[in-house]
Amino acid sequence: MAFREVDVVEIREVLRGWLDGGGLRRIAERAGVDRKTARRYVEAAQAAGLVRDAGPEALCDVLIGAVVERVRPARPNGHGAAWEALTARRADIAGWVKGGKTLVKIEDLLARSGTVVPYRTLHRFAVAECGFRVRGTTVRVADGDPGVECQIDFAQMGFITDSATGRRRKVHALILTAVYSRHMFVHLSYGQTLADVIAGCEAAWIHFGGVFKVLVPDNMKPVVVDADPVNPRLSVGWLDYSQHAGFVTDPARVRRPQDKPRVERAVQYVRSNFFDGENFTSLEAAQDAARRWCTEKAGMRIHGTTAARPLEVFDELEAPVLLPVPAAYDVPLFRTIKVHRDHHCEIAKALYSLPSAYIGLQLDARADSQSVRLYHRGRLIKTHPRQPPGGRHTDQADLPTERTGYAMRDLQRLQANADRLGRNIGIYAHRLLDIPLPWTGMRSVYRLQNLARRYGPAAVDAACGTALDLDVVSVSKIAAMLERALESTTPELPAAAGHPAGRFARDPSEFTPAARRRLTVVPDPTTQEPTE
Repeated sequence: MAFREVDVVEIREVLRGWLDGGGLRRIAERAGVDRKTARRYVEAAQAAGLVRDAGPEALCDVLIGAVVERVRPARPNGHGAAWEALTARRADIAGWVKGGKTLVKIEDLLARSGTVVPYRTLHRFAVAECGFRVRGTTVRVADGDPGVECQIDFAQMGFITDSATGRRRKVHALILTAVYSRHMFVHLSYGQTLADVIAGCEAAWIHFGGVFKVLVPDNMKPVVVDADPVNPRLSVGWLDYSQHAGFVTDPARVRRPQDKPRVERAVQYVRSNFFDGENFTSLEAAQDAARRWCTEKAGMRIHGTTAARPLEVFDELEAPVLLPVPAAYDVPLFRTIKVHRDHHCEIAKALYSLPSAYIGLQLDARADSQSVRLYHRGRLIKTHPRQPPGGRHTDQADLPTERTGYAMRDLQRLQANADRLGRNIGIYAHRLLDIPLPWTGMRSVYRLQNLARRYGPAAVDAACGTALDLDVVSVSKIAAMLERALESTTPELPAAAGHPAGRFARDPSEFTPAARRRLTVVPDPTTQEPTE
């Protein structure tokens, strides 16, 4: 049979009915207690000196306290006999709890040895005295000033089957809760990347009409790189966005949900009241529904803690003090890249040039949708327009001067170099490049310039003039003409004065390139020495 302690108000009502002359049955019915209970309290009051003709003013707190002490058994330590019985078995109960036994099993073991106590008493004793599921105390943190703090958290909602693709995908919700008013915003996404977090924040600022001064996230990887209770290290991308929006980040500690309790409690509410039981056909439809739910349902409910409508409190006190909504944020990529020997670095599968001085060095890159900025030790050294994957942007000033024309396939520079070597050379180079795909003739022009360095510009210019007269456009013909001209114009070496020609002296014409090619070296079969 359950035991219920009678409240002080009920005791006072019993005694007040007795003073009015009522019977015990009627007194018990009016006070809502048992007749025997009413009799015990009336008898205890009489023993404490209360008489029936005394007025209502006789029911003072001192009298009521004396009546309660007389009726209820004394408990010096605040516990009853069952607790005292468990105290004698504290060592056994602590050992069983430490060994992993359940309280139901411990209750059975105690009953076998003659200690029979209620389960609730055993549970309270095990928690208070034996370390069973010890719970620490907590305190309620003040909400702070309006418009200052906003707590954010990612939570898994469920799955959405896209009607267009038929694919069933997991959906996450980024929940932002204003600490003061409890007004919230829910942003749905398929991932938890930095781009998803920033997209959710951007949509929230539009929904709220401003930016909160402090954001309190958990240790989600896109935001916090290295968690620390005092000095957490935030990701470069998140720091860049916080500078753009103007807020400060104060991450919660690892596995400490009490650091952001406002949004932690909202996760269950969003999942059960908004997402569960719905059949969304696409992420866009779910997001539209979430936006309406935040305003019409969650924002207009009577909050259990604040006893007010979150949207009304937000509009009145928080909205006027928020930071202004920033311009749309172009989510960038942050990379650490290396400059290769070809004077280029790779960012998002596109190539960008850099001067020779940075070859082999590590650089920091920031690439948004419009530009790519390259930094060395915090100093901006190069800016390029953003290229699509597979694209390339090369600044000619970054390449060595002698290789710029070749690398960039600069036909104008190649033609200008040929013009400087001679008039006929320039015309000949123009003829070589005057084809449907002129860059395929660049090697011929380079060979023509090499002939000018070998034989001299004058000789090559003359040979080009002769070839142009005959309408012959071939660098190989020019090379052959120059070689034959060199053979026919080789001068005879004069003999030294006062010395006759040696017995084994040869004619100088034998040392020309053509004469050397005509020589055939055959080994003598008797001496095995080479002979001509």
